[in-house]
Amino acid sequence: MKPRNMILLLMLAVVFPATAAQAVHGNHAGMSPSSEAYMDGMNNMHEGMIKAVQDPDADRAFARSMIEHHKGAIAMAETELRYGKSPAMRKMAESIISA
Repeated sequence: MKPRNMILLLMLAVVFPATAAQAVHGNHAGMSPSSEAYMDGMNNMHEGMIKAVQDPDADRAFARSMIEHHKGAIAMAETELRYGKSPAMRKMAESIISA
């Protein structure tokens, strides 16, 4: 997601929570199983990051949002291991999970 779109999504989450949830949880019709898995992982990550940045303490907000960001990376890596075929990409996914 482009930074500009993420800012808009964060603004929506604060002002219009139902609208933001709808924007994050778009229709998955016609997506491949791997695309759906990637989308679900990203949606979960974004929801966690939106909650994290609402912490008024900048340091905690940063730490909590980075935790959510890295959980998203792990979810993407797990999706790669479930659906991916490339040995190089699978190796990268394994190293992301182990790190």
